[in-house]
Amino acid sequence: MSFIDFLNPVLNPVLVPLMSIPNPWNLLLLSFLITLIMTLMYKFLTDQKLMKELKDEMKALQKEMKMLKDNPEKMMEVQKKAMERNMKYLLQSLKPTLITFIPILIIFEWIRQYYMNISNPDVLFGLSWIWIYILASIIMSLGLRKLLKVH
Repeated sequence: MSFIDFLNPVLNPVLVPLMSIPNPWNLLLLSFLITLIMTLMYKFLTDQKLMKELKDEMKALQKEMKMLKDNPEKMMEVQKKAMERNMKYLLQSLKPTLITFIPILIIFEWIRQYYMNISNPDVLFGLSWIWIYILASIIMSLGLRKLLKVH
């Protein structure tokens, strides 16, 4: 008995009705829901004001580095500042990533088993479910981040 079999009583009532929608709409809807939840978690688990400030500082530092191409010493100083800001940004974004990582792996394993059980890994244009999910979630994430003003 695998770990996912243990979770089937919890996941099946939620995911089976969703998967009864015809392909690829079921996977696109699931991608949207997962991306929405992850985006909302990211928005509310990070300090959005700090994230915006850090992003703006990094953009300004990148512009400054472009202007300092002829002066390697000053460019290195600016690059050091940019690396510090980038590290701060990454540490802020790590919290929601850690919180969503395990649930996402569990859901992905459930979806993988679902497509293996129906013996049809191809969902759309000969692409498997994982590629459809990745493409859809990237596009949806870009739109949701702009719409929800997530930095």
